[in-house]
Amino acid sequence: MADRRTFLKGSLLTAIAAGAFQAQAKQGEPSLNQWVSIIDLDACDGCADRAVPLCVKACRDKNQKRFPQPQKPLRPYWPQKTFEDFSERQDLISRLTPYNWLYVEKVELEDGKVVYAPRRCMHCFDAPCRKICPFGAINRTDEGAVQIDSSVCFGGGKCRDVCPWSIPQRQAGVGLYLDVAPKFAGGGVMYKCDFCADSLDKGGVPVCATACPPKATVFLPLTQAIAHLRQIVGKRYVYGLNENGGTATWYVSSVSFEAIETAHLKTKQSVANDGRPGFAPVASKLQESSDWALATLAAPAAALAVAYVVARRKKVRHQNHKDEA
Repeated sequence: MADRRTFLKGSLLTAIAAGAFQAQAKQGEPSLNQWVSIIDLDACDGCADRAVPLCVKACRDKNQKRFPQPQKPLRPYWPQKTFEDFSERQDLISRLTPYNWLYVEKVELEDGKVVYAPRRCMHCFDAPCRKICPFGAINRTDEGAVQIDSSVCFGGGKCRDVCPWSIPQRQAGVGLYLDVAPKFAGGGVMYKCDFCADSLDKGGVPVCATACPPKATVFLPLTQAIAHLRQIVGKRYVYGLNENGGTATWYVSSVSFEAIETAHLKTKQSVANDGRPGFAPVASKLQESSDWALATLAAPAAALAVAYVVARRKKVRHQNHKDEA
């Protein structure tokens, strides 16, 4: 979290100004092909006159065909006694779900002012979710999109455990675990915003930005984003620039993020995962723990299982194509 003074001293901006980033960036650093979203909370009106904010609708419409279609009946997987199922609540837009990768939170401050905050994946430059996934299901594109490969994901949820904002959401009854060990491994597939990676790859702009009437969200290449942020920040506050080692989602607000977080916490549900990330300060990098270490140690065995099943699927598809020919 940063005010203008902190912003101007930010390590990311200093490095860019000094030409420290190369076209081929080191792991965990943005490259010159990196894109960044800047979300101006002073400009966002939450589409308050609409049942569904236009950015949310655009995101849902674009990704409708990618939403999970679970096999039922759903069953708990060992050692869990429950499972996560949003298939009967696909229209829920007040939080992040496997069917809703972007939502707009209405935050009411103590002085009566209302702030609308679009929330989704932050797309960290050094994303801990990508590092911790035992199955190698998460990658980061050259444009900075952190993606989950649903064809490889087991739904173990380690990505959500290490995410400072608990962004990824799980849907049971789908995914590779059904073919490998439905009673003992995984638990579905994790879903989240993918930065409209296909659009960025083609030189386009994510739909949440193009659908926004007040242009509260803009997507720009990294160097242009820095120049734009310098131009608009003034004495306002910035969030996301340095959080978790730097992210590709920068929020700008005339209201401090401490105040926004305080108001947010008052409405926070008392559950571990309520799908509503806040604006708390976030230290950088992945913190080690024995659980995560065990998950990482298990990765080679898990990878072999995944590789086997993927190879089998490819072989079956190839055989089917031959038979059709």
